[in-house]
Amino acid sequence: MQLQDYKKLQNGSDIRGVAMEGVEGEKVDLTERAAYFIGTAFAGLVAREKQISTMDVRIMIGHDSRITADPLKMAAISGMKAVGATVTDCHLASTPSLFMATVLPDLQYDGAVMLTASHLPFNRNGFKFFTDKGGLEKKEITELLTLAYEKDALLNGKYTICSGADEEYDLLSRYSEHLCGLIKEGVKAKDYDRPLSGLRIVVDAGNGAGGFFATKVLQPLGADITGSQFLEPDGTFPNHIPNPENKEAMEAIRKATVANQGDFGLIFDTDVDRAAAVFADGTEVSRNAFIALMAAIIAQEKPGTTVVTDSVTSDELTEFLTNEVKMKHHRFKRGYKNVINEAIRLNKEGEETCLAMETSGHGALKENYFLDDGAYLCVKMVIELARRHAKGQRMETLINKLKYPQDAAEYRLKILAENYSEYGNQIIDEFQYFCEKQKGFRVLPNNYEGVRVSYQDDNIHGWILLRMSLHDPLLPLNIETREAGGVDLIAGKIREFFACKEKIKW
Repeated sequence: MQLQDYKKLQNGSDIRGVAMEGVEGEKVDLTERAAYFIGTAFAGLVAREKQISTMDVRIMIGHDSRITADPLKMAAISGMKAVGATVTDCHLASTPSLFMATVLPDLQYDGAVMLTASHLPFNRNGFKFFTDKGGLEKKEITELLTLAYEKDALLNGKYTICSGADEEYDLLSRYSEHLCGLIKEGVKAKDYDRPLSGLRIVVDAGNGAGGFFATKVLQPLGADITGSQFLEPDGTFPNHIPNPENKEAMEAIRKATVANQGDFGLIFDTDVDRAAAVFADGTEVSRNAFIALMAAIIAQEKPGTTVVTDSVTSDELTEFLTNEVKMKHHRFKRGYKNVINEAIRLNKEGEETCLAMETSGHGALKENYFLDDGAYLCVKMVIELARRHAKGQRMETLINKLKYPQDAAEYRLKILAENYSEYGNQIIDEFQYFCEKQKGFRVLPNNYEGVRVSYQDDNIHGWILLRMSLHDPLLPLNIETREAGGVDLIAGKIREFFACKEKIKW
């Protein structure tokens, strides 16, 4: 059997690959063999971190609704058991619940593994790994894949699939119990056991793993979940992509919320580490609005603290955070781990930072281990919803002063150079110099990713961000303006710069 370069499976701090045929031209690279040696490597890393023998390591493993989950899970279990680890299979789970298996007092597993590829097509799958310190970082994933390769080479690809895990456990029920407790304590309603009585909350799980939030959290607490849809796990995702950034998905939850006269609508991605919402009137609460809503909630508990976001947030969000909720806005790099790690860094340096959010729907709170947990964000919103409902107030008023750009676009410029990273960064430097010489353009300071430029003339006010893609040979170019039609005007002024770059395709 030919030895595979496992490092090609790395996607930042995750592992992702093609797990089954189905899309023309895609070759399966996340195989059972790969899963086996990845499992072996993870057990070894956990043992080293905990300074114990692999024979004493306890690992929990679960998966989302993907149809390739079971064979890959069994292979990973076999790899972990082969080196002596004790493995518990929790079956269908969310990514955040797997992390909580390492910290909940009655569980405290040494490590946890989640099989998911988030919102990617049905034929993809992947792995996320946790210890009680959080998810593995990018460099740790690189090391894990290196160890998997070395173990595979040592055994010449020989492996045996075992009959199953040592134990089984219903983690989603335990996790739901944890979330229910948070809502009960947060709402402080007279009816402690049913604090959500009188509320109708519509949930769209997109046939991923998030249906539990409706049936195991909201409904038992008294909420009416009429209109909730696509709660049943189905890894073919027959209704829409489970992704809060997807227009079709957001339109589905918007329609369901309005049609069923819901007080609030919630939508999750496949593995429930991301979310978005819909107000009763059908207004979508995603991207900048989702960050604004969470910040407005947190500001009531932690006024004056810092919010870390990714680099593509709007100027209007900055104005809302600083002027309306009196928080500090720290704009950082794209990538949910980048945003979270920056928030952790700021706290260590003495700048209290309670919220880290990406426009993709990833959000993490200091009070919750800085875990990007869509369900936890929804718990915070549901608590606020119930409190305001009891006072006859509406959720919408929390962000009614948030303004929105009137025109926005993202262009993904292809880099044709062989060394695309070096060339892309050279283009960014040249673009900054170009903008410094143009009338109406101003390069903004304190930018941590690419170059951000403001534009202003008598009619148009906007901004531009040119940055390197995290993983691909692309230069994403974002443009937003406060006036309709402004994007085309600004794009026209900078096209001349890119037109003379032979290795850049607009």
